Amino acid sequence: MYDYHTHSTFSADGDCSMDEMIRAAIRLGLSEIAVTDHHDPEYSDLSWYVDLDIPAYESTLDAAAAKYADSIRVVRGIEIGMQQGIANLDSARVVKSYPFDFVIGSIHSASGYAVDTPPYLGVRDRRAAVRDYYMELILCLKEFDDFDVIGHFNFIDRYIDSIPPEDEYWDLAEEALRLIVSMGKGIEINTSAWRFWHGSHHTPTARVLKRYVELGGETVTTGSDAHDISRIGSHLKEAEEMAAAAGLRYIATFKDRSPSYVKL
Repeated sequence: MYDYHTHSTFSADGDCSMDEMIRAAIRLGLSEIAVTDHHDPEYSDLSWYVDLDIPAYESTLDAAAAKYADSIRVVRGIEIGMQQGIANLDSARVVKSYPFDFVIGSIHSASGYAVDTPPYLGVRDRRAAVRDYYMELILCLKEFDDFDVIGHFNFIDRYIDSIPPEDEYWDLAEEALRLIVSMGKGIEINTSAWRFWHGSHHTPTARVLKRYVELGGETVTTGSDAHDISRIGSHLKEAEEMAAAAGLRYIATFKDRSPSYVKL
């Protein structure tokens, strides 16, 4: 199996070293692990450091890929926090600075605020907060294209006061999916949903994933979004089953920013 979304202590919210995360993946018998630490320029929550130490990260990734080459493939990845303007310009610079295998593009901020903080959630009702989030995604897709998959498509659902009905934002979600497909990009099945909602709600939702496939999308990765060793490889089998139920026959892996497809 393939865990294509993990975080080490290079991320502010990571609790285990890169070595520890990779060794945990080896113990589980995973075929590949993508280390995808955060780079989130212009992030509004100053209590988090979100500008990745790129030189140290790159050298550590290179060393880990070589060290564990006989046991597992270490995919050299990064998770970019997309945000309009200067942030996206900086992210484009970072992505081009190193030969990454895989880049996740995610929305963690909208309207200039981190979406999990009171300045964002406290001044909007649920519908406005959710629609602002998807509008940010659409605008970023029109501005920034140097990524491979969109991470946790409905990330906002983690933090809103109640899970929003899809009809409240479906027009925007579908517009975003059409853009993603037209750009030849993918989406991920982020298994943190099983952690947050015990399998009762998914990231993306089944409807979103099915619509992505109906629109011609075919590049889907699976990732635990693990921030410590206890979550590595979590619910990857269920993610593969979800992909198959949506009509996919393969999941994607990446090398040198190019996808390959593994039969389910």
